[in-house]
Amino acid sequence: MTTAIRWRIIVLQAVVLLVLVFGSGMAFYASTFTSDQIHAQLAPQQIFFPKDAKSGLPADLSQYAGQQVLTGDQAHAYAENFIGMHLKTIGQGHPYSYWSGLTQTATDPTVKATDQGIADTLFKGETLKSMLNTAWTFSAIGQIAFFAAFGLLLGALIVLGALAFEVVEVVRGREMVEVNSTRAGPSLVAAPLPVN
Repeated sequence: MTTAIRWRIIVLQAVVLLVLVFGSGMAFYASTFTSDQIHAQLAPQQIFFPKDAKSGLPADLSQYAGQQVLTGDQAHAYAENFIGMHLKTIGQGHPYSYWSGLTQTATDPTVKATDQGIADTLFKGETLKSMLNTAWTFSAIGQIAFFAAFGLLLGALIVLGALAFEVVEVVRGREMVEVNSTRAGPSLVAAPLPVN
């Protein structure tokens, strides 16, 4: 390998190393930023899981008993398994659109007010459920960024190792000179056979 080619390889590796280190740093930042924002948005809401089954905690949420909702996983569990359970009960298995439609067609003011109350409760519950699931979605994106940061860092370490090897080779002066292919070498042509 010539000196010129080796220096091109070194420059290319240095550029790749910088890109990977920058990407890793940005992925770590994205992960931390996402996690901090989820906590900062959820903490003031003061949403807590009930302390026990007697207080209304569903059996499948026992690992969250009494905890405040501060992470994406907690937000998803609360949205789907706590709010979702109550919305099914309140809506009698029907979504907001069903009750809203009944409200618009009801002629009896008492029935209309009851249907409107159910529709309003479902709308608010579905909105909160959607917001909590959005926190969970961003939490998953933050976790992906966290693992991507480690992958990029591993790639940077591999490139750093290759770069170190190339620099050591330059310092040792082990460049090979290109061999001129037109130089004559031993002939591999077979001698002609005698004709009888």
